[in-house]
Amino acid sequence: MKITPTSIPDVLIIEPKVFGDARGFFMESFNQKAFDDAVGNHVEFVQDNHSRSVKGVLRGLHYQIRQPQGKLVRAARGAVFDVAVDIRKSSKTFGRWVGVELNEENQKQLWVPPGLAHAFLVLSESADFLYKTTSYYAPAHERAIAWNDPDLAIQWPDVGGAPQLSAKDAAAVSLKAADLFD
Repeated sequence: MKITPTSIPDVLIIEPKVFGDARGFFMESFNQKAFDDAVGNHVEFVQDNHSRSVKGVLRGLHYQIRQPQGKLVRAARGAVFDVAVDIRKSSKTFGRWVGVELNEENQKQLWVPPGLAHAFLVLSESADFLYKTTSYYAPAHERAIAWNDPDLAIQWPDVGGAPQLSAKDAAAVSLKAADLFD
């Protein structure tokens, strides 16, 4: 597995080894020991999630203020632009974001540790998005920051119009108004 640090040091791009030939491919999508070695500590995942979305759907920027979730994310089918935003006030990278295209061709994964907000925008006609989480979903603690917050100035790819948002994401608050981590 190849590990590439991002401009937010805790956020890592992970590229599993893919073995392919005319019949198809094989890859080890997760290995506990290799992952722990890559992030420098033991990480326990408790939940796997799978979503399917159509082109132009933007989900996020989501986080849980209590029971924060680390997420190991990937696009098993299709393509997404995946974003992590550092919302830890004490962090040197507070308010910064990183974005990477995850797709079925490059097989890249992104490690988004607890304390960061996460979002993705579907670039292909549809996408199957898979992610492992370090804490259970807790709706009472779920929060959302506006995807288009001018203070974040995330450079979203053009998908031919405004993104499709859930009601929750359309009502998301600015970074300045958000509950944040210390």
